[in-house]
Amino acid sequence: MLIVKMINLVLRFLLELCLLAALGYWGFRSYHGIYVKAIIGLGAPLTAAVLWGFFVAPKASIIVTEPVRLIIELSLFAAAFAALFTTGAHTLAYLFIIVYAANRLFLFIWRQ
Repeated sequence: MLIVKMINLVLRFLLELCLLAALGYWGFRSYHGIYVKAIIGLGAPLTAAVLWGFFVAPKASIIVTEPVRLIIELSLFAAAFAALFTTGAHTLAYLFIIVYAANRLFLFIWRQ
């Protein structure tokens, strides 16, 4: 069981990386003009990473209550889902959010 729990934590980390990649992909695909693409394509994942580091990460620098942390986390993953969906990657968006929901459920059950 320990190995399965560790795999779930590795999956969580990969989902966090996918979140950043989805926001970057959306930024570079959704706008016109190289400067706007660069600002949005780099700024969206950077903003998400900063929010994650400040509020959601296990060693977050700003401690918030569990409901607030969960709301921020859900908002970031919902934004990544919306980013994938609006770029036309519908199947990937649904797969991403389903895997996230399953991962989050196991994190809750196993108190990880």
